[in-house]
Amino acid sequence: MLLNDAQQEAVNYTQGPCLVLAGAGSGKTRVITAKIIKLIKDNGFLSENICALTFTNKAAEEMKERVRSELGRELSCGLSISTFHSLGLEILKKEYVAAGLTKNFSLFDERDSEKVIRDIIKDDYPALLEIKSEKKAVQDVFSVICNWKSALLSADSVTDEGFNKDIYKIYSNYLTACNAVDFEDLIFKTALLFRENEQIRNKYAERFQYVLVDEYQDTNETQYQLLKFLTSRNQNFTVVGDDDQSIYSWRGARPENLKILSQDFPDLKLIKLEKNYRSTQHILNCANSLISHNQHIFSKKLYTDNASSIKVTVFETKDEEAEAEMVSALAIGYYMENQPCKWNDIAVLYRSNSQSKLYEKKFAEHGVPCFVNGGTSFFNQSEIKDFLCWYRLICNPYDDVALLRVINIPRRGIGHNTIKVLFDNAKQLDISIYECALNQNVTKQLIPRQKQAVLDFVLLITKLRQMLVSEKDLELVSTLPDLLNYSTYLSTIMSKDAVKYRMANVKELSDMMSDCINGKYSDEKLSFIEAVDKIGIREMLTKNQNSEENDAVQLMTLHASKGLEFPKVFLVGMEEGSLPHKNSIPSQENHFADNISEERRLAYVGITRARQDLSLLYVKQRIRAGIVSGVEKSRFLKELPDASIMFFKEGETPKLSREQKINFFEQAVKELGG
Repeated sequence: MLLNDAQQEAVNYTQGPCLVLAGAGSGKTRVITAKIIKLIKDNGFLSENICALTFTNKAAEEMKERVRSELGRELSCGLSISTFHSLGLEILKKEYVAAGLTKNFSLFDERDSEKVIRDIIKDDYPALLEIKSEKKAVQDVFSVICNWKSALLSADSVTDEGFNKDIYKIYSNYLTACNAVDFEDLIFKTALLFRENEQIRNKYAERFQYVLVDEYQDTNETQYQLLKFLTSRNQNFTVVGDDDQSIYSWRGARPENLKILSQDFPDLKLIKLEKNYRSTQHILNCANSLISHNQHIFSKKLYTDNASSIKVTVFETKDEEAEAEMVSALAIGYYMENQPCKWNDIAVLYRSNSQSKLYEKKFAEHGVPCFVNGGTSFFNQSEIKDFLCWYRLICNPYDDVALLRVINIPRRGIGHNTIKVLFDNAKQLDISIYECALNQNVTKQLIPRQKQAVLDFVLLITKLRQMLVSEKDLELVSTLPDLLNYSTYLSTIMSKDAVKYRMANVKELSDMMSDCINGKYSDEKLSFIEAVDKIGIREMLTKNQNSEENDAVQLMTLHASKGLEFPKVFLVGMEEGSLPHKNSIPSQENHFADNISEERRLAYVGITRARQDLSLLYVKQRIRAGIVSGVEKSRFLKELPDASIMFFKEGETPKLSREQKINFFEQAVKELGG
């Protein structure tokens, strides 16, 4: 693959620590994959001794495919390219005893964790619900716990005193009782294991003789410590990142890890990738000018060979209704003038999810297809949740969260009173609900009908687990819906068409599991338990995978747009209070808010998503809390270079005439064969 001089330097430097400061659109994925290939082909590294880490399954799969296509399956077999979380799961599965777990532990997703925390608050801290709504109280506590884990702080090492620390302890004990870990634990427990167990740390430091990390600016303290542990033997690593695209401080990401890296590794080699292969020079001029107002650990300036004369356009509109109308008109104009063109070549980016509704409405009025990136995921469908919990329960019957979801799905006569007896005894005896169901001293508290229903449930789990023990993994997957009589259950609560749709989803999940077991997504076949782990990770890391396959205008938040690019981008809501968001601006009511730098990085990310054409829009007045009030245009617009923008005041902007609309719809009907 062809590389520029800076990219080639980054690929060639293979001895010692290396930081590649990669600007937006500078080809960082190409550098990482080229370096992996060079390490194996030219530097004598075995594929199993290389570890590449990133943040999304999509990025990991893309890297794997590029390396495999260049090296072939044999040379690339054993190569570890994964997310941080997937690597953590792999290590915990092998070192479960040292990590304080037992075999076949469960993985709690965010919904599971929030349910546990909700129960803890209701039982032990009900006063919290007098201050906040239940949803807000649960989310706030869970966020604090996640941030502590991101900072590598256990419940015992947290210095804060108060209910958050106490709930953290109870929550941790509950996970232990269920033989479970949550999503954050996959990295947190692995890092703790490495910190406290020198033998295991050395084992993996010797195994991974070269480590690469993508999107390094998004790492938190725990991930950084994990990197240090993995490279403690030889310090051979390359991290690729861009402090100007660090937009996740709210979930623990620390752009200062770039600075800390240079302090912890004095021999760090710094290489800058500043040539952009995505955007025009006018777009980059705006990006460079904007981000220059932030303080920098390392400076850089993007440039390109694409000297297009199309300037960035800035539109002023009266209000949000006019803004959405304007975007619709401009989107249709771009689509009609740039044939052949797809609707998903166009993206509308905004700061908050609530801004999407008006655009959906306007696009619908004009007959323009649109897709909201962030809609309901396949894995959020109720039937998918049911079967994921059944999978988890078959692997680990001590998983209380999974058991409580499916104990009466399909219905088997286990009502609230029965569940309460089992749950209360489990809490009192400090054992799992499943163990209570096996305990005669507990079940004798039930009336005969309840006792029989519980026995039937235990027998069903035993039958399903026997298939697991007999290694009938594929048979278990394919027959589970029938063994549960799931279709019959659905037919009692919904229409025939709805049942057909739901069962089609179940079939898709079953096929996904079967593909995992047959080795479609890895270099070797997986067991049922391993497949459940892989699907669980995919559920948590994969969101809206198919959004780019929809030929529709893409509507998404700026956070969701990171890593994507589009020929035409509309960045809307460029006002003070929207972008930058009001919560980031210091005020009399919010003295401690001061996160303008991250908001500027967020705007920078939005600008650099555009390849050919970029439009920025703001309004003069906006409805907030039912009141129309004047707003000030974003300070970020004032930081753009005049030479690279064209400014249109209200009234100077184009609108769709009736004739244009008629022509557009006639063309659309013709294309559809109507």
